[in-house]
Amino acid sequence: MKHDHGRLEVITGPMFCGKTDELLRRLRRAVIAQQKIQVFKPGFDIRYNNEKVTSHAGNEYDAFPIDSTTEISAHLLGEVTLVAIDEAQFFDEEIIPVVQDLVDRGLRVIVAGLDMDFRGVPFGQMPMLLAQAEIVDKLHAICMVCGEQATRTQRLVDGEPAYFDDPIIIVGASEMYEARCRNHHQVPRRKKD
Repeated sequence: MKHDHGRLEVITGPMFCGKTDELLRRLRRAVIAQQKIQVFKPGFDIRYNNEKVTSHAGNEYDAFPIDSTTEISAHLLGEVTLVAIDEAQFFDEEIIPVVQDLVDRGLRVIVAGLDMDFRGVPFGQMPMLLAQAEIVDKLHAICMVCGEQATRTQRLVDGEPAYFDDPIIIVGASEMYEARCRNHHQVPRRKKD
């Protein structure tokens, strides 16, 4: 069943906060409601399985790997009513008009992604998606230093915080990243404003 009005839902927060698990929870509910679903993910994210969205907890759902958001329209099935996009921070600026077009066509679009990179800087196109969304859920993880709510992703290199000028995108999991609170998030060589 098609929705009367399209909408954009964004699930965001740091690594290990449960973004993908929340996305998968919404997809399971949509399956129960007999929605027609199509899921997309970055093609280079092969941490667990190239053709599945997989959470750190091991939950998964079939997904179509793409290298560019323009591929979504080309691969979109006609009967789909819900489009989900995982790891949206990795896609280029074309994600904005593609998502807007899907919503304008009456589709429910759920996007999950990091709101900030390891430096604590807004990540990719996520700020625009957050601003345009009808529903935004910002999740929190647990700080690996103090146990408080974590809102940041700490990248570690040989157990030490990565430098501000290190490459922004390095796909990894708990071997390279930790959730941290604002007080324990460290970024050496950060430029002062």
